[in-house]
This record gives sequence, C-alpha cells and structure tokens, in this order.
Amino acid sequence: MADILRSRTRRNITGTQTTESVTPKPMEQKIVVEELEGDIEAYAKEVLSSLIKDGLPPTPNNFSLYFDRHLDDKSQNTRKQIVSILELEESNENENSMTLEQNLKSGFSSIRDILGVIANLYKNMNLMTKILEKRKEELQASSGVNDSLSITASLESDISKLNSILKKQSVNIKSMYDNTADIIKTVESETIFDNQFGVYNKRYLVAKIEQESALIQKLNHKSSLIMIELSKDLKSSITNEKAILLMTKTIARLLLKTSRRSDMVAYYGSGIFAMLLKHTDINSAKKASERLCDLVSSSNFFLGDYEVQLKISIGITDITENCSAQEIIVSSMDAMEKAYNDKEVDFAVALRKT
Repeated sequence: MADILRSRTRRNITGTQTTESVTPKPMEQKIVVEELEGDIEAYAKEVLSSLIKDGLPPTPNNFSLYFDRHLDDKSQNTRKQIVSILELEESNENENSMTLEQNLKSGFSSIRDILGVIANLYKNMNLMTKILEKRKEELQASSGVNDSLSITASLESDISKLNSILKKQSVNIKSMYDNTADIIKTVESETIFDNQFGVYNKRYLVAKIEQESALIQKLNHKSSLIMIELSKDLKSSITNEKAILLMTKTIARLLLKTSRRSDMVAYYGSGIFAMLLKHTDINSAKKASERLCDLVSSSNFFLGDYEVQLKISIGITDITENCSAQEIIVSSMDAMEKAYNDKEVDFAVALRKT
C-alpha cells in the first residue's frame, strides 16, 4: 500500500554505500544537496556559454555533446559528483541492447539451422520420389515374380534408410525449435516496448520509477506518477471488445500527444496506462491531469452511427525515495479508484501517512 515504507540502501556522493541507520542529519543532507546542485548549475552555465560562444544553437543534442566534452576539463571532485548523477540517470540501456542483440543473433542462428535441416528433409523426400519412380519402372519391366520380389526388397531397404534419416532430422528440428522458443521468450522478457499500444511496457515503467526514486534521493526534487484508465462505466456500457480496444488505443495516442519529451508513457496492463512526470510536483500533476481529461472528453469517437464521449479516471501520487516502485504504483491506482468512485471528479490524489 501507499503508506507502507520500506528501508532502502542509500548511496552518498563519493560512491560508497551507507545504511539508513547512519543517515546524515536533515541540515547535513540539505548542505550536501545544495553544494551538489550548485556545482551542476555552475557547470551547466559554462556549457551554455561555450555553445553560444561557438555559434551553435543550444539544442538538447548540442548541449549534451558539449556537456560531455567539457567535463574532462573539470576537477576530479567536480567530475566525480557530476558523473555520479549521470550514472543514476542512465538505465544500462547499452548493456540491455547488447544482451538483446546477442539473443536475437542466437535466435536467427537457430532459425537458420532449422531451415538447413528442413532443406535436407526436402532433398531426401525428393530423392525418395525419384527412387519410387525408378522402382516403379523396374516393376513394370520385370519378367517374373522373383524379379518383383527383388525390386520390392530393394525398395523396402531404401525406405528404411530414408526413414532412419528422417527420424534423426526430426529430432534435430524439435531440439532446435525448443531452443529458438526459449530464446524468443528471453527476448520478450527483455523488451521495453508494448507493440499493441505503441508505448513502453510495465517492465520498463517499474525500472524508470526505481531510477527516478534514486535521483530524488540524490537531488531532492519532485516527480509524480499518474495512472490512467478508461472509465469503468463506459467500458461496462459497451459489450463490443473490439470497440473497447479501439478506445484504449485512442487513449494511448492522446497520452503520447499530450506528454512532454521528459515524460514517459507506459502500458501497465488490464487497460491501465501510466505516465511518469519528471520534475513535476503534485499541483503540476493535477493540472496535467485536468488538461488530459479535457483533451480526452473533447475527442470524437464513433461507434457505428453513434458518437461516444470518452471519459477517463486518473490517480495521482508523488514519487518518493522511501517507497518501492510497486508501492508507488499501488498508491496511484488507489487514487484512480477513488476518482472513479467520486462521480464529480475525474482525477484524485493519493493520501499518504506522514
């Protein structure tokens, strides 16, 4: 639940780990965070000035390029502090991509082996057809029973040999198929994208919440999570499952349309979406939810000759360092249920114990 807190291992700015039992006093934490933010702010200004001086537009790509380039000129202590934050923002995407690519190559190799065995099967079946045609001609040209028996015995021998070969190749195909199926399952478990709705999947959502929680612990900023679901009243009034799916896809499209570059939209499952709002407090998340509800309700959706007004329920919660990703998700879903039960509102904020 939202009010269940779980102890977490903390990491200080030097990279070593300490436990909750030796957490610095609030004033000490504030000083450390302010010093860290001050170093980054000063460095960011230097990067921006360098971009302008060189006549380059301060686009995200150019800023990122100059950010990395000028980092080598900083002191070891400053560089260490900034790199520690960059490491938190990274999600090992390169390593994940490498593992995924290796699994895909293994899968392609296995499929290639299967195709090779199938090609041999085809060759052997074609050979058997030619043997049968030859034996048939020999039987037609035979002059007696003895000749026919000899040809039949020869045919039985040919069939027996081919049958033995086919059995071995069938066993190989089954083994290769099982191996390929395992690889495909592994690839599916490592994906971060939901193909049905064109957004990120649950696995990636949980990972990003955990990552954002660690950043909040480091930088002490505010971020929020909202969970979105098509109105249960609307879903219960429509029995056409295909229509419900189309409505759900429309919600996904609208979420992508209204989200910022820094936001992350994901499909949690069972018709529920999530949007991770980075550097967004509860009040700003409420405003974003209100805009989203207005956008959805003003979108046209036709079911046959009837126009259906789409309606959603949204649950809002803040992302904190002392709650797990699952606790944060449950908190937002509880708020979503609260919004659904209150017919006068479309969104609600999770209540937490202090």
